[in-house]
Amino acid sequence: MPLVRISLRSGETDIFKKALADGVYGALREAFNVPENDRFVVIHGHAKAEFEYDPSYLGIERDDRLVIVQITANAGRTVEQKKALYKAIADNLAANPGIEPRNVLINLVEVAKENWSFGDGVAQYA
Repeated sequence: MPLVRISLRSGETDIFKKALADGVYGALREAFNVPENDRFVVIHGHAKAEFEYDPSYLGIERDDRLVIVQITANAGRTVEQKKALYKAIADNLAANPGIEPRNVLINLVEVAKENWSFGDGVAQYA
């Protein structure tokens, strides 16, 4: 736990993608106290026709550098922890690889602990 999915426009380098994964994982360690090595990240690059977004929803001006981060994690964090996570992710990605905070969209999906199997067909947290 957690499972991170990062979506962005195709064409970025492996170094850029690693910086995205590192930034999100660092924020999760800091704000959600995620254990070391609990790192599961999938990065999806999309062609322009496969990556649609509103460029000004809620008055936030986005462009084609938009990065969408979806995190599936155990339920139970406070609103303060969630806010800290969102800020830490935006700050980390601004620092490296240089994504402006306006271009960081985050979606947190909370699930019960028994909804995970990390292998061997076992619900390790149940």
